[in-house]
Parts: sequence; structure tokens; C-alpha cells
Amino acid sequence: MAERIISVICCVFCAIPFFIISRYDANSVTPITFWSGDNSLKKKVQNIPAYNKEMAALYRKCAWAILAASLVCLISPGAGVIFLCAESIVGIYIVYIHYKKILHKHSRKELK
Repeated sequence: MAERIISVICCVFCAIPFFIISRYDANSVTPITFWSGDNSLKKKVQNIPAYNKEMAALYRKCAWAILAASLVCLISPGAGVIFLCAESIVGIYIVYIHYKKILHKHSRKELK
């Protein structure tokens, strides 16, 4: 039972930063980055409020996916680890593809 509780706590602690980013950076005047701290986004993004709104929704989805993994960990720690690995490998790729679409949608015309 201890491994289930520890894995749920770890998943919740991993999801919290994503919720914080999605909540507090959605109305930011600077573009939300994709985990890299890309400082060139100010030059690339044309409509920062719309871009941040979509990026906040993407980060919120990531947080909910991690919380879903915590429920799987609560049921079965082994299945939870497999679920987290799948999220980490396939999920990050899917999130990156969505990020690129959002960036292309809101980028300046001369950069497209």
C-alpha cells in the first residue's frame, strides 16, 4: 500500500507545476515556452494572448494526464509505471507536435 501512496504523491507533485503554468501564465505578456526557455518566442509569436491561451490548455491537458497516471498507480503500481512511461515517451511527442501547430498558427507572417 505504501508504494501506491508514494506513487500517487509523486504524480500529484509532478502535475502541480503544469497546473501552475496553465493558470498563471495564461494571461502573461510573454509567450509560454515549451520546456526549453526559448527567448526568441517574443519575436516569433504575433498574437501572444491567443498563443498563451492555447499553450495553457495544452499544459492543463498534460497535468490531467499525469493525474490520470496517479489513479492508475493507485490501482496497480506496475501498471502505473507502464502508463507513466508511455506518457513520457509517446505523450511528450504528441505534446511537441501540438506545440509546433500552435506556434505555427500564431507566428508572424514573415516567419512562416
